[in-house]
Amino acid sequence: MARHAAALKIGLALLGLSMAGYILGPPLYWHLTEALAAVSQSSAASSCPSCPCNCPPYPAITIPKELSNASFAEVNEDTEKNYAELLTEELKMREAESLEKHKRADMGLLEAKKVTSSYQKDADKCNSGMETCEEAREKAELALSEQKNLTSKWEERARQKGWREGATKANVKPKSNVQVA
Repeated sequence: MARHAAALKIGLALLGLSMAGYILGPPLYWHLTEALAAVSQSSAASSCPSCPCNCPPYPAITIPKELSNASFAEVNEDTEKNYAELLTEELKMREAESLEKHKRADMGLLEAKKVTSSYQKDADKCNSGMETCEEAREKAELALSEQKNLTSKWEERARQKGWREGATKANVKPKSNVQVA
């Protein structure tokens, strides 16, 4: 058991070292290569003699007289005019787009106001209907209350005359001895 634990520890240590070498190895290799290259170049640069320069005194590219500064000035003025015209056209296009967007926004706002007005009218109708229903319910409650009072009075009079609840004509015996033919 102890051998297995020690072997496991050694295996994990080797795995850790190999992962560290895998991760840190390439950068260390490149740094060492660059350092060696720098050392070898500095030693080679000191042994190399300076090169003599035999360059001609005139430039390699000459500008023809037709393309002198005066012609550049004319091109420059034309370019500025074209640029100004392009900017003016761009501003006009943006202004037209802005006006179109503003017009669409105004139409959307107007449509929203119409819809809001329609909903407000429906809400007013609903509230009016609710008020009417509430008034009718209150009247019905009042009429029911009055009807209950009237019913209780008639029931009280009927009890005074001998009426009993649940009694029918067959069960009620007449007080007089007169039979109905």
